[in-house]
Amino acid sequence: MNPRYPLVIFDLDGTLVDSVSDIAEALNLTLRQWRLPQVDEATVRGWVGEGVRVLTATALRELGAAVTVDAVMPDMMRHYGQCLLHAPRVYPGAREALQGLRDQGATLAVCTNKPVRFVEPLLRHLDLASCFSAWLGGDSLPERKPAARPLLHLAGQFGYAPAQCLMVGDSATDAAAAHAAAMPLAMVRYGYLRGFDPEAAGAVAVVDDLRELLAL
Repeated sequence: MNPRYPLVIFDLDGTLVDSVSDIAEALNLTLRQWRLPQVDEATVRGWVGEGVRVLTATALRELGAAVTVDAVMPDMMRHYGQCLLHAPRVYPGAREALQGLRDQGATLAVCTNKPVRFVEPLLRHLDLASCFSAWLGGDSLPERKPAARPLLHLAGQFGYAPAQCLMVGDSATDAAAAHAAAMPLAMVRYGYLRGFDPEAAGAVAVVDDLRELLAL
């Protein structure tokens, strides 16, 4: 087959996988270690999407903590790794969508702001790694989403122009990266929207279930 988008690039957390409970656990373990108040999962859900450092900095700022993010990050990264595989879940329809896109002849990749050393273990734990031909984390390149560079890097890696690729995400960060790269965008209505309206993202599709992408 000749798919409309021969390369489909997925965000990870909030698009393919709901991992917020593990992220919240890691953050609260870190906050407890620094004798800071705990935050609930719903609050953390509203902070996720721009990488673990931004998440940690946001928590410290919102809590009025008199400590720097640089001081806290080593502990946060340790807890993040320890909690990574506690309770992540694949969103309904995601597995079928990935297999269906591959059956249509598309190459699949992941572009996330999660630190890259955590990407493969998570994908393998969820039995998703074999679906993807490449993945980039937030620290794989000098720039991360919302910059265009990660998406352009993946497009170039497989020899496609940005217009031939599709970015699939759940946040303003994903939308901004796709627009910066002049890459078509698809948005999900679930995930970690943080108040962002996916209907206003200029996407070629806005879906409730990733299997809807197969119609493209």
